[in-house]
Amino acid sequence: MKVDICHVTKYKYDSVVTDSVNEIRLSPRTDERQACYQHRLIIEPNVQLLSYEDYFGNRVHSFTAYAPHRELTITSRSTVVTRDRDVVWKAAWGPEESWNRLRSEDFIDNNAEYLLPTSYASFHSTVEAYALGIRGEEDGVFGFIRNAASAIYGDFEYKPHSTGVHTTADELIGIGTGVCQDFAHLLLSVCRMRGVPARYVSGYHFVGDLQGRNADFEQASHAWVEVYIPGVGWQGIDPTNNNLIDWRYVKLGHGRDYMDIVPVKGIYRGTSGQTLQVSVDVQLAETG
Repeated sequence: MKVDICHVTKYKYDSVVTDSVNEIRLSPRTDERQACYQHRLIIEPNVQLLSYEDYFGNRVHSFTAYAPHRELTITSRSTVVTRDRDVVWKAAWGPEESWNRLRSEDFIDNNAEYLLPTSYASFHSTVEAYALGIRGEEDGVFGFIRNAASAIYGDFEYKPHSTGVHTTADELIGIGTGVCQDFAHLLLSVCRMRGVPARYVSGYHFVGDLQGRNADFEQASHAWVEVYIPGVGWQGIDPTNNNLIDWRYVKLGHGRDYMDIVPVKGIYRGTSGQTLQVSVDVQLAETG
C-alpha cells in the first residue's frame, strides 16, 4: 500500500535566538517490508543540510541555523510503499532449542546492545516482578513475546498526555496509564530480562479507517518493538494495539530506546521560553 506522510515540527521562541543546532531522524527506512519512494525536508529559515547514518543505520540530517530567528519549522514529506510481511509462526527449532540459542555466549555478545537495560527500559524491581508474571515460555520465544505484548495491552490503559517523554517502564507500572512510547519501553524491559534481544522502533501508524481505543487521528506518530526470534529474524510487534506489524506501519528507525531515535533534537542560543507544535498526517496516496 502507498501512503503519504506529512510531519511538521514548529518551534516558536519568546525572543530572537541564534545558532540553532539540530539533528533530524525523519527519513523512512527501506527494508524487506517497506520502500521509501520519496522524502523531502523543508527547513525554515533556510539552512544547509548534512546527511549521514548513525550507529544503528538510521538516516540522520543535521543543520545549524546561524541567523537570528523567532521561529523554526521542519517539514518532512514522504511517500512510502508498504506490504504485509509473511510471519513465520514457528522457528526452525523447537521451543527448548530456540531458548538455548538465545543463551549462547556468542549470541549474547553479538546482541548486547539490545539485551542491556537503559534508563527508559529499566530492570527496576517493579519491572522484574511484572516480567516474572508473564508466562508462555513453553510456546517458544515467539509465543512468549505474543503473551507479553498481550499482557501489556490488557494491563495498562492507553491515555494520551498521561505521561511524558521521560517516563520510564517502572513509572508506567506505577501510573497504570501511558502512551505507545511507554508500552514499547515496558515490552523492551520484559524481553531483555528474559534474554530476548529487542529494539525500540519509531514511525507512523495509518489509522484513517480504524476505530477503537487507540485510533488517535490527531497524532499518527507511533512507537513499537522489534524482537529477534531465533530461526526467524527480527519481527515487529505493537503492544499498544496488541498486533503484529503490517502494512499500516511505516518505520523511521530503531535503537535501544527512545533517546536513540528522537525525531528532532537540538540546542540553540537565546531565550528559554519556547512553544512546540507537532502535526502528523498519514494518508493513503492517490493512485491513478
